[in-house]
Amino acid sequence: MIPPHTVFELPDNSEATEPAEARGLPRDGVRLMVAGPDELHDTRFHRIGEHLQPGDLLVVNTSATRAAALEGTHPRLGTVVVHFSLQMPDGSWVVEVRTSPDASKSIRSCSPGDIIRLDRGPQLELVTPRVPSEKRLWRTQPILAQALQDAGPRPIRYGYLRHQWPLESYQTVFADPRNIGSSAEMPSAGRPFTTDLVTALVAQGIRVAPITLHAGVSSLETGEAPPAEPYRVPSSTAALVNWTRRTGGRVIAVGTTVTRALESAAGKDGRVRTADGWTDLVISREHPVRVVNGLITGWHDPQASHLLMLEAVAGPDLVRRAYRHAVSSGYLWHEFGDSCLFLPPG
Repeated sequence: MIPPHTVFELPDNSEATEPAEARGLPRDGVRLMVAGPDELHDTRFHRIGEHLQPGDLLVVNTSATRAAALEGTHPRLGTVVVHFSLQMPDGSWVVEVRTSPDASKSIRSCSPGDIIRLDRGPQLELVTPRVPSEKRLWRTQPILAQALQDAGPRPIRYGYLRHQWPLESYQTVFADPRNIGSSAEMPSAGRPFTTDLVTALVAQGIRVAPITLHAGVSSLETGEAPPAEPYRVPSSTAALVNWTRRTGGRVIAVGTTVTRALESAAGKDGRVRTADGWTDLVISREHPVRVVNGLITGWHDPQASHLLMLEAVAGPDLVRRAYRHAVSSGYLWHEFGDSCLFLPPG
């Protein structure tokens, strides 16, 4: 993959180590940077409506978050943590093996045929790496999803978090528990929204429409392309997106997952169509956006492939300026951190 233009160093103590609620804030009390063509504006998320207009459309991801981490024993490596990213149509899983106990590092020394004995569940056979040269994500033998659920998994947690938080902390207000499959990690751009905030935005004349994209593991800090993920864009959302664009409104994606889903459902003419399947689309300068005019997002790690998507939506210059300001102003990173609303010109 081509590297992003945006280059920065993340200072120590930049990670949000706990949810906003544990820091004495409501969910919509986290910091928000509004990155427009003329200025960078610092505010709080609950004031996002001041920067939106009647006729704007927020598109949100309704995927729920599932508990997706289990401990096990590898014959050579000892105790490990396995993150179950996505279940494939044949019943196999895409998994990542990480260090125990806090999953702080990815393990890349596994081999085909390795057996991991899960502490409370079936044994796991690593069949083949998803990308042979990387050996980070692995395909396993088929395993019933219910067998993993019965093993009592916990939510995925990385080393920067102080504690293990309950699954409820990883659900957004838009999460629909009826969604089959669900996300291994929270579509975190939607986390700062509350029911009261959504109600206020709708009363302001801002529309909200759903898509579903079940996200796999997000630990793509080494410039890797995101793996294929299942998604659905319903006909009602496709029609509302097209109508918004026709009438001069802005289509604002709540998260990179929404951006990927909408752009995957868009034709060369820019019209969004009903879609249901898997997408391997990587949005970048080589594959620019056709539909999305703005983006609400958290802050991504240096060299993360998500930065390419941000640059495709907002332009490299605006993304660089926003990240420089976020670093110098002490914004917090990761799933419980602060937010940015990119509103590029046009």
